[in-house]
Amino acid sequence: MAIEIRSPADEEELKAAMTAAEIAFGSGAVEDEDWERERKALPASRAHAAFDGGKPVALAGAYRFDLSIPGGELPCAGVTWVGVMPTHRRRGILRDLMREELADVHTWGEPIAALWASEAAIYGRFGYGHAATSLHVKSDKARFGLREPARGSVRLVDADEALTLFRPVYERFRAARAGIPSRDERWWKEHRLADPESWRRGASRKFYAAVELDGEVEGYAYYRIKDDWADGMSRSEVKVVEAVATSPEAEKTLWSFLHGIDLTVRVEVFIFDPGSPLPLLVRDPRALNARVTDGLWLRLVDVDAALKARSYKPGQSLVLEVRDELCPWNEGRYRVGDDAGRTEDTADLALDVAELGSVYLGGYDFHALVHAGLADERAAGAAEAATLLFRTDLPPFCPEVF
Repeated sequence: MAIEIRSPADEEELKAAMTAAEIAFGSGAVEDEDWERERKALPASRAHAAFDGGKPVALAGAYRFDLSIPGGELPCAGVTWVGVMPTHRRRGILRDLMREELADVHTWGEPIAALWASEAAIYGRFGYGHAATSLHVKSDKARFGLREPARGSVRLVDADEALTLFRPVYERFRAARAGIPSRDERWWKEHRLADPESWRRGASRKFYAAVELDGEVEGYAYYRIKDDWADGMSRSEVKVVEAVATSPEAEKTLWSFLHGIDLTVRVEVFIFDPGSPLPLLVRDPRALNARVTDGLWLRLVDVDAALKARSYKPGQSLVLEVRDELCPWNEGRYRVGDDAGRTEDTADLALDVAELGSVYLGGYDFHALVHAGLADERAAGAAEAATLLFRTDLPPFCPEVF
């Protein structure tokens, strides 16, 4: 029987499709509390499922949010819940799902799509480029020390006060960086500050810490403690869920506090900002044990709209030729810089849409693409000119896994 690709007809079908995705990830079912949260974040109309004999066997969904880009923000499809049951792998189902989803994202008027990849090798063939790196930090508390002492203060608050205090800090942080998704009040309450038992994985409840400087909140963190003792000695860890600071002084205060929590030996941060000044603020950067990993992947669904929305550094405009097998409406040449948009002029650089996604937020530059053989420099100096145009003061960062 042929596989049918379509949006679930209703919430019942959506829940069944989510169950198929959970099976793909090795889980059994969608728990009631997870379903109540996800049904509000992901309407059936923003999901694409594969049906075999009327039964869902695969799913790909897309949250709706705005993503910060250099100079502003754009509507973005946050691709999520992607999974194919093990009984239906290697049949081209995922490619069909991606094709249908991208066509709908284009229809919805969302110029970009983004995701976090559970398997990094998958999404490049669908036009996604690695756009923002992330750091995984597992720092040694005994070796941690600042070059200069922090002067701010930290206080613990409850979830309700955290909602009031943390949101403005996040918005200030987001305004200065590319790659950060918007969050409405519901998302804050149900996805970020919520604390169901199933999320703890043997660790404590969430603690919410507000960083204050001169009476103003300039940073925050929420974290858990993973309790572990052996031979009467603590081996417990601070598990940081999210940490944000809007100034170097707030950064020092925040990390000094997290490394000063009693009866712990390590501070682990799964998603650490590669643009953080902390490695320069500590006496021993090796104490952070930072490991680079891929973070956000970006896909330009409407290249023309995306290039027009982005800001550019002053410099020489040039023409890019873009290839896009999955979204043929994107194929063509585009001027970037002043008067960005489609053009018939001769191309200075040629590249695939996935590589354009890698440089779009400023995470990589055109020199790296040319050096890797992923872009064709057709005019002398084009890589240098494009790199200067797309340059950002800080690297992109996405603190949200979705």
